[in-house]
Amino acid sequence: MQIRSVSVVGGGAWGTALAQTLSHGGTPVTLWAREPEVVEDINARHVNRTFLPGIDLNPEVRATSELPAVANADAILAVVPAQHLRETMTKLGRVVAANTPVIICAKGIEQSTNRFMGDVLEDVAPHLLRVVLSGPSFAADVARGLPSALTLACRNETVGRALAAALSSRQMRLYWTSDVLGTELGGAVKNVLAIAAGIVEGRGLGASAHAAIVTRGFAELRRFGEAMGARPETLLGLSGLGDLILTCGSPQSRNMSLGRALGEGRSLAEILGARSAVTEGVFTSKALVKLAHERGVDMPIAEAVNGIIEGRLLVDEAITALMQRPLKAED
Repeated sequence: MQIRSVSVVGGGAWGTALAQTLSHGGTPVTLWAREPEVVEDINARHVNRTFLPGIDLNPEVRATSELPAVANADAILAVVPAQHLRETMTKLGRVVAANTPVIICAKGIEQSTNRFMGDVLEDVAPHLLRVVLSGPSFAADVARGLPSALTLACRNETVGRALAAALSSRQMRLYWTSDVLGTELGGAVKNVLAIAAGIVEGRGLGASAHAAIVTRGFAELRRFGEAMGARPETLLGLSGLGDLILTCGSPQSRNMSLGRALGEGRSLAEILGARSAVTEGVFTSKALVKLAHERGVDMPIAEAVNGIIEGRLLVDEAITALMQRPLKAED
């Protein structure tokens, strides 16, 4: 497989960062953005002040607002928010050639259907090849050329290894796996758990509580992953434990920073109203809890986050309920 050109669908922070990295590796990159001001900023000024301020972009990154203009690339990175993937790929799938790899970079579960992003792609464009990119990475770090390592998942080993080799660079190292579901699952669940970690920080509960919530959160991720059929080594890898550690450990994470604001006493409506970027954990929590119930998986931290987001629980009530759960052996 030869990757001579790449398209990035989504002009947010992560899509812009990926376009920047790939362009520095010598691959021609076209980026589609919904917002006209983002397209103009990238083409005229080589910046994305809306979603990735402070980063000078490679002039080789070209932006467009016409979706068909990104259809003819050898590989397409889908970096739109999870809840918009179905609509975007329905439109794009009509004009993309069969077996073109679509690398899903969104991390979440579709709220209306409880389906993971790869399943959504197969629903609307089964002629395209599902690939998933996930792992511990902040857009600003990647855009600045700082070292990162991620997981690229594809069921076809030949394609997966070829894509990992083509998209890796001196700054970004990709590890291949065939466990597509496990790779997607880690990226979705960690967003919900990061909200919990942020609440702990915002409430001033201390480093011990933070360590406890991350560790017990990983236990929930592992239980859920096993019930869904993910491989244990995937959950312990970059797209599972690695992404969880990063997202729960820094306010650069939109999900953790939202949780911190909730812990400080701000309302969800106030927090979201001040943001231009999507915080995926808010939308994923309900779908995650429903899937866990269907499979009989105990996820009290995820349930507490969902209760707070839906307004059924106050932060202090959720903390008290978690601390007063029946004692049990550690799993």
